[in-house]
Amino acid sequence: MIVEEPVFITLRDGTLLAAKLWRPDGPPVPAVLEYLPYRFRDGTRGRDQAMHGWIAEQGYACLRVDIRGMGESQGLLHDEYSAQELADGVEVIAWIAAQDWCDGQVAMMGISWSGFNALQIAALRPPALKTVIPVGFTDDRYATDVHYIGGLISKDNFDWSATMLAQNDLPPDPATFGPGWRAEWLKRAEANVPWAHHWFAHQRRDAYWQHGSVCQDYAAIQVPVYAVSGWADNYAEAVPRLLAGLKVPARGLIGPWAHSYPHDVTVGPAIGWLQEVIRWLDHWLKGRDTGIMEEPFLRVWMQEPLPPATCYTHRPGRWVGEDHWPSPHIRDLTFALEGESLRPLPAEETAPPLAGGAAAPLSPPAAPANAGASTPGPTGSAPSSPSAAQPRSILSPLWVGLTAGEIGRYGEDADWPPDQRMDDGGSLVWLSPPLTERLEIMGAPKVTLHLSADKPQAQVCLRLNDVSPDGPRARVTVGLLNLTHRNSHETPEPLTPGQVYAVTVELDDIAQAFPEGHRIGLSLSTSYYPIAHPGPEPARVTIHGGTLHLPERPPRPQTLRDFDAPVSAPRTPERHEEVPTVPRRVTLDLLSGRYAVDFPRWTYRLVMEDIATTVTSEGHVRHEITEGDPLSALTTTEYRVTIDRHGILAGHHSKGRLSCDATHFRLETQLTVTENGQTIFERQWDERFARDFQ
Repeated sequence: MIVEEPVFITLRDGTLLAAKLWRPDGPPVPAVLEYLPYRFRDGTRGRDQAMHGWIAEQGYACLRVDIRGMGESQGLLHDEYSAQELADGVEVIAWIAAQDWCDGQVAMMGISWSGFNALQIAALRPPALKTVIPVGFTDDRYATDVHYIGGLISKDNFDWSATMLAQNDLPPDPATFGPGWRAEWLKRAEANVPWAHHWFAHQRRDAYWQHGSVCQDYAAIQVPVYAVSGWADNYAEAVPRLLAGLKVPARGLIGPWAHSYPHDVTVGPAIGWLQEVIRWLDHWLKGRDTGIMEEPFLRVWMQEPLPPATCYTHRPGRWVGEDHWPSPHIRDLTFALEGESLRPLPAEETAPPLAGGAAAPLSPPAAPANAGASTPGPTGSAPSSPSAAQPRSILSPLWVGLTAGEIGRYGEDADWPPDQRMDDGGSLVWLSPPLTERLEIMGAPKVTLHLSADKPQAQVCLRLNDVSPDGPRARVTVGLLNLTHRNSHETPEPLTPGQVYAVTVELDDIAQAFPEGHRIGLSLSTSYYPIAHPGPEPARVTIHGGTLHLPERPPRPQTLRDFDAPVSAPRTPERHEEVPTVPRRVTLDLLSGRYAVDFPRWTYRLVMEDIATTVTSEGHVRHEITEGDPLSALTTTEYRVTIDRHGILAGHHSKGRLSCDATHFRLETQLTVTENGQTIFERQWDERFARDFQ
């Protein structure tokens, strides 16, 4: 084996991108590219060696490339997934294919950012790119990422911006970059801008978000795709959606995992994922019959139920597979929302679909009290008769959602929501009768509602719960919707107070079993802070009728090949040390009505002995709100990052503050960059962004 660090790739504009290369010492072989910003030298060093070192031993050249402006690469990084980043990636692939150690074939693989851009670059069709393996990715940057959730501003929007602010002005290593490293460092600091400024300037799904969203044109991807995620990851729903849209050979895999590669997990069971990568690559790049294309089109972990807990390290279950997606084996199990009950509907009672394929409520809504007659829904057809069901209304307290856990989970302590009975206390709840037999679901549950609101803006959060006979309620999946986005995320429209609308809310995909004797619970709240930012004023929502649609998957006998045990190469020498941090904590001050949620972020000390480098990171995010006042919502962030090497101590310190009033969001940020304790750069921002149906 040959390991080269660094390797420099010269782009057409003269910019040098830096990479680490692992390759067999022999004839040309296919190459595997992972292309992301997280600093191969001192960021993902140990993980890269364990993964790419092992893949290279199986007969592949592996390159881990820092994108422009990050780590050891020249240039500046101004945002995620820019046209420049993707064009650079196309050039990198052509460069790799032309090297004498490469046989002209290139694959891309990666998790998160590098899963995103693997698909995005595939859509640009570089000739040498033959297949992609995205893990923990999205095909829709607006609908399924850390910026917006159901058309609402996600809690991770400002948070993730602060995280990247703390990455974007870190210096390259003088030992690899050369004498110009300090000037490059200052250029990065001067160009560093909170990316939330871009994201708050685009609060609807406009051209900014359509760029890089491969769901805009699945047909642009013309190479085989192996799509992977985990149910405990924010991105799981992108896998079935992508498989349903692609027209090329593909396979999908969803395990119980959080945001991690399947061989190196915090939520087990882990699998021999790297062996699966080789089976896929050998089939498509070496023409070997590995049998992988004879296996199910989509293979997922059917999760067994567990009592609610804030942390899981293992999810019991079994592997199930489908040869097609959408699968003909999945059937619609429908419940009517009646009073406080979910009434199972026989198949012959299920209503016909609405326009666009969403299922309609069983019966039309009753006219609101302040209206003379029922009003048309989005399909344009007015209900023919009133519903016998009595309307139910809710104006949720702002503490609903404080115990919701994380959105994008890494499998750390307190990432999951605890018992849902607290949040249910501020929600409308419908319960099914006790199940007379075990029920398994696989796919995206949907809820269709006939509803009205008393304000032009409102939101709903729907939670599907597994309700135990002795009381505990475990959240299974969740879906949110900004009701001004009820027809599209591109063109939001205000609500007419009192008017009844037919609305469909899709919950996140899941595969989950409900035991006999348990109940299915559906909960609806009008706020879910801090997961989603509240609207400008409290809004009461009235439910006039609706249905819950579960994707039932009846069990059937299957024999699936077992996965191998996890393997990897030895990591580079490194030592992880504890750093004191603010704990994951929810504080409810019942006297003042002020509530807070604390999240520790990226807090660690990593000592890399082979390059005499120590990286220390400390991050903290806090979300606060006062009961009854959505305009009191406040997010604060603080990050400190230092890199100690070669007698030089490079430091980043930033503080952020997101607040709002009835018409605008206010984003304040302070940035200080230091060298050996002395300030070499500082800057402040104070920007206001008009609320756009938020």
